[in-house]
Amino acid sequence: MSRRSSSGADHRRDQQAEAARQEADRIYAEIVARAPEHEIDPTLDRVRQVCELLGDPQDAYRVVHLTGTNGKTSTARMVERLLREHGLRTGRFTSPHLTRVNERIAIDGEPISDEQFVAVWNDVAPYVELVDQRSAEAGGPRLSFFEVFTVMAFAAFADAPVDVAVVEVGMGGLWDSTNVVHSQVQVITPVAMDHERYLGHTLAEIATQKAGIIEDGGTVVVSQQAEPAEAVIEAAAAE
Repeated sequence: MSRRSSSGADHRRDQQAEAARQEADRIYAEIVARAPEHEIDPTLDRVRQVCELLGDPQDAYRVVHLTGTNGKTSTARMVERLLREHGLRTGRFTSPHLTRVNERIAIDGEPISDEQFVAVWNDVAPYVELVDQRSAEAGGPRLSFFEVFTVMAFAAFADAPVDVAVVEVGMGGLWDSTNVVHSQVQVITPVAMDHERYLGHTLAEIATQKAGIIEDGGTVVVSQQAEPAEAVIEAAAAE
């Protein structure tokens, strides 16, 4: 290939990359205009409906589900790295992001590209809009910012495909949109007072919300906890 041909190909790739970046930014602006991720509507119905319309992508791989107050994202990254070291292809869903929203959805440790971000949105958007319409007709809200990203992550992981997804809760656990997964492992990092307006005003109340990710037959991994939280989590795991 001549230098001129190579330069032309590079220019086209740069143009395509810039176009994808602009489209990803447009989509992000559209999604972020929805209800903010900290605005809580305690139901999993909307996310469940979209997932069902998509063929339940969250059931296509094994899941490690993480909650807690401190150290969730660092723990998610550590767990994902360990899984990759054992030869597994991984997905990782964490929040918030630092520079670009793509960071929230990672495949094999790398944020999805702008092209992948656009593609997964185009895949899920018709179903998100359908459930939005159903909810509006029933007097309810549209899917929130975080609910949309949860669905996008599940779809991206199924499309990759991954062997296992490490999924971090956005807030709490019981009513968090990620709690539509059927996880094999549930991880609870140290629980402290946080988001009292939504999760409760005592450590025990907050721990009850976090323990909502525990599933029958799952393996529960728990960090050292303050006594009120420890008692709640132990009781939930024993049920």
